[in-house]
Amino acid sequence: MNPIKVFANTLFQNNNSPETEPKSSIYDIEINSLQSEKIVLSEFKGKFMLFVNVASKCGFTPQYKDLEKLYQTYKERLVVIGVPCNQFGNQEPGSADDIQEFCEINYGVSFFITEKVDVKGSNQHALYKWLTNKFINGKKDSSVKWNFHKFLVNPEGILVDSYGSMTNPMSSKITKHLK
Repeated sequence: MNPIKVFANTLFQNNNSPETEPKSSIYDIEINSLQSEKIVLSEFKGKFMLFVNVASKCGFTPQYKDLEKLYQTYKERLVVIGVPCNQFGNQEPGSADDIQEFCEINYGVSFFITEKVDVKGSNQHALYKWLTNKFINGKKDSSVKWNFHKFLVNPEGILVDSYGSMTNPMSSKITKHLK
């Protein structure tokens, strides 16, 4: 068979096709904390990881409280990583210091908060390329439509599922995987 056709068929897989092995490991992706320190995802092998694009001035911002509750409840087997993003209604306009202060003072956040990144578009961070692209993650295509979209990755680094902004962090849709 023509190698170009094989590549094209692989590249443009139907979203209904069966799951495959991820094309790259989520543990190889680099992202920094708000303090510009590298967060090494491979250190979380053996734990679930919940990635959430967060914003300080959003109607869903009170979910920080339940994200912290989820983290405190399951921190032996779960890492929560908030990913600030200003792509939806300019609802995360602050600096790294502003975001850190807001999270600590208003919600007592103790889980990881990353640098501010793009979760969609031409400057999409590699983490969100992995989370939203079935060709890379082996599980499913998805798109981030608003703040507080959640992605759960299992202890083996496999995408479990994604959950829209309306899904509360303490929802059984998420917690059933952590019990």
